[in-house]
Amino acid sequence: MQEAPINLSQLEGHLWESANILRGPVDAADFKTYIFPLLFFKRICDVWDEEYAEIVDETGDAELALFPESHRFQIPDDCHWNDVRAVATNVGNALQRAMREIEKANPDTLYGVFGDAQWTNKDRLSDALLKDLIEHFSRISFGNKNIASDVLGDAYEYLIKKFADATNKKAGEFYTPRSVVRLMIEMLDPKEGETIYDPACGTGGMLLAAVQHVQEQHGDVKRLWAKLYGQEKNLTTSSIARMNLFLHGIEDFQIVRGDTLRNPAFFEGDRLASFDCVIANPPFSLEKWGEDLWVNDPFGRNFAGLPPSSSGDFAWVQHMVKSMAEGAGRMAVVLPQGALFRKGAEGGIRQKLLEMDLVESVIGLAPNLFYGTGLAACILVLRKKKPAQRRQKVMIADASRLFRRGRAQNYLEPAHGLEIQGWFEKFEDVQDAVRIVGLDEIKAEDWTLNISRYVLPPLQEDIPPLPEAIESFKSALTRCREAEDRLAKVMVEGGWLQ
Repeated sequence: MQEAPINLSQLEGHLWESANILRGPVDAADFKTYIFPLLFFKRICDVWDEEYAEIVDETGDAELALFPESHRFQIPDDCHWNDVRAVATNVGNALQRAMREIEKANPDTLYGVFGDAQWTNKDRLSDALLKDLIEHFSRISFGNKNIASDVLGDAYEYLIKKFADATNKKAGEFYTPRSVVRLMIEMLDPKEGETIYDPACGTGGMLLAAVQHVQEQHGDVKRLWAKLYGQEKNLTTSSIARMNLFLHGIEDFQIVRGDTLRNPAFFEGDRLASFDCVIANPPFSLEKWGEDLWVNDPFGRNFAGLPPSSSGDFAWVQHMVKSMAEGAGRMAVVLPQGALFRKGAEGGIRQKLLEMDLVESVIGLAPNLFYGTGLAACILVLRKKKPAQRRQKVMIADASRLFRRGRAQNYLEPAHGLEIQGWFEKFEDVQDAVRIVGLDEIKAEDWTLNISRYVLPPLQEDIPPLPEAIESFKSALTRCREAEDRLAKVMVEGGWLQ
């Protein structure tokens, strides 16, 4: 086992190699289901060993070092990593039992954290494969002395992104590009002591970015810990989110598995809890999202109207609005751009939100930034109480030209995020990119927020006059026909055509 401190690139390589051990019997889409629980299990056990050794070194009392109070997490007898490592047959059973017993021993913090991986499925996970995986993880100590929590957390995030890259179409369910997350957090600007809520938290990236933002602003991060709240419908993904925060050294938060639109998790008395910052990238245009329950929503989340059963976009928006705290409450949400101009029930809801003067900014992003969809998305920023100079106005921005083209998808670079953030802070017109639009003008446009109604792309200076364009087209067509004739002649002479 390596005992010298390990750097980020070494750790990233080691973790990615663990995924390669699974390649073949396990589909790439399922790598995260197995790798993350193993990593977390190893980390817990190695930290427990460090805590034990420190107490023995300091006091010489081995019994004291076994007391529950001496450890952050409890590990029951025969459930340590080394106990599982010693098992030769039915390794999956041993792993599953150890993880379940650890969850039971730490009900307030780790209940359900290891997810529901089928460790006992020998068709997929043979004893030999699991032994190889366990031995691979055993080569490195994952204790705090060897790997600082920020390094381990960064490596964990790296692995989440690698798994997203490997499963592009499915990745949108759990991963938002971190440059987009960063931009949304910068615009909300959370402060120490404020509450942060993500109702569709995925792997926890937005909550984590809020912590990192406060840290960079030299705030007291620990004042934020108990004020992080998230809900996520998918069991595996919600487990990954909790592990993500733990592995970044964040000890006190609430991430609940559940269907936010049907069964919201956080309350103050008999009404929905409210938060200073609400942020989310919910599933785009979700069908069968719970319309039947919202007809008489007990939490008043249909205050602006009932969204159509075919798209839950404005159900998420209204849930988030109801979750904003009075006064300083603000929110940022990613939506497909269709939500800006679709008519019917959604048009009515959009009109109501604008009339309530909640919408502060609409930012159109480049297409193909998000995993699993080539659609162009947008960010909406809403605020319970706008500053006086922003009231009755909406910043509408076209950031569709800000991206770096990639092979499989496009990327919003840090410099692009800074430019958009600058627009948001200045809140003034920028030629061909930003307009500050009054609500009267939006009303005259029938309450659409379609970006092209307000911000037009720049005219292309290199467009030739029409006669020149026609001549250029005729010339290209002639050359194309000549090339076809030459190709046909070659194919006849070569015997390929009769």
